[in-house]
Amino acid sequence: MVAVEELTLGLDSGEIVALVGDNGAGKSTVVKCLAGVYAPTSGRILLEGRPVRFSSPLDARRDGIEVVLQDLALANTQPVYMNVFLGRELVKGPLRWLDRHSMAAQTQTLLHELDVRVDGSSQPVRNLSGGQRQAVAIARAVLWAQRLVLMDEPTAALGVAETRRVEEVIRRMRDRGLAILLVSHSLDQVFRLADRICVLRRGKQVGVRRRADTSGDEIVAMITGLR
Repeated sequence: MVAVEELTLGLDSGEIVALVGDNGAGKSTVVKCLAGVYAPTSGRILLEGRPVRFSSPLDARRDGIEVVLQDLALANTQPVYMNVFLGRELVKGPLRWLDRHSMAAQTQTLLHELDVRVDGSSQPVRNLSGGQRQAVAIARAVLWAQRLVLMDEPTAALGVAETRRVEEVIRRMRDRGLAILLVSHSLDQVFRLADRICVLRRGKQVGVRRRADTSGDEIVAMITGLR
């Protein structure tokens, strides 16, 4: 069984491209291939014109690709700054002690730049709201991503107000020059955020539309097969 075929999609720096389609269309598979979770059996992934092949998520991270998933991959008992530097902690001295002060300071600066309203970078993540946790996961991606951020349903579990705040953080991430691939079932969100929209149906690319040149009705028709 083929999960995804006939997909050709490019992303530019400072651009948000939304990937939409029904359940089972292949959206998460595309994200996992780009993130190094799955190795594609055919086709090519080009990064700044250079063919790349990822054998693990670590390979993708080394090439400047970060992922924000629904489950966030946060350590609830650890402070915000440790989550931002999770797996890439700063150390100091010959004994390589954790440099908590530097990590906390850098995290606080980043949160301020992204206008993430968290009461200090030293509080445990478990004390944060759902929107704040999502914003912390996004901030981590901003800090480490050099080229591309993959976002799979980043606001699916959030309320209206928290969704809007997270969307603003996503816009600031774009404004920092990162390319963003956004998977979302919310067409309202897609039309608020995306520069272009790529539609998948049953593992195949139906088409790509610029947001300014399409409508919700056309995208729904492409998703359902009525166009």
